[in-house]
Amino acid sequence: MHPENPRPTLVLGATGKTGRRVARRLEDLGLEVRRGSRTGNPRFDWLDRTTWTPALNGVGAVYITYQPDLSVPGAVDAIRDFAAAALAAGPKRLVLLSGRGEPEAEQAEQALQDSGADWTIVRASWFAQNFSEDFLLDAVRSGEVTLPIRDVGEPFIDIGDIAEVVVAALTDRKHIGQLYEVTGPRLMTIADTVAEIAAAADRNIRFTRIPLDDYAAMLKNLGVPSDHVSLVTYLFGTIMDGRNEFLTDGVQRALGRPPRDFSDYARATAATGIWNNTDQATA
Repeated sequence: MHPENPRPTLVLGATGKTGRRVARRLEDLGLEVRRGSRTGNPRFDWLDRTTWTPALNGVGAVYITYQPDLSVPGAVDAIRDFAAAALAAGPKRLVLLSGRGEPEAEQAEQALQDSGADWTIVRASWFAQNFSEDFLLDAVRSGEVTLPIRDVGEPFIDIGDIAEVVVAALTDRKHIGQLYEVTGPRLMTIADTVAEIAAAADRNIRFTRIPLDDYAAMLKNLGVPSDHVSLVTYLFGTIMDGRNEFLTDGVQRALGRPPRDFSDYARATAATGIWNNTDQATA
């Protein structure tokens, strides 16, 4: 699929989980990518608005990921102001990654919808890759995943599916004005996911549920910054309450195929050996 606008695409968070996959897929299509990050050239930093317009100049579309999360104070205003800056600088095609069940994220979505941009919103469930990239990787390697999560189901989605939906949205005008709520094909508890990972990695890995306050104390003892502790405990205490315990058809609508199953992710990831490298476990 050749995009209607041949100018470069600005990918924000280009070193992150979804951003680097989106950038790579765009380049595989032969498209030019401008990687937006604090170390990029030109540099982009959500906290330094003087970096926004230089990063936007000359691009035709933008993939927007907000750090650290759309639920933090100031995120809605940042999305609203960034959309205005984008329209002033040139790019009208804006694709936003959002989160399910977050009232603040929905406000950010509305700010984008009201901006006058040619928008697409990709509202995603929990990433399967949280178990293999950063967040829970060390816990899996250590043999125990400890979280303050009740026994609720979550339709974990493969980030590869998110990236494909985003790339489709960036390169085909038929996705303008669409909100794709994307999930995996089945509901799984954290205990279910840990059990599948353990089987795929042929290791003994257990899931332990602890109270939210104990989890916050554990993070603080590990030296996690207080603002990150507050964000994580908010997400676990609010979002993981069962409100997202249902499936959606966003991947099917956007791509014409069903989403990948968690078991496929677990098998493919286990084959890399990343979960067996216990010498690197720090959690």
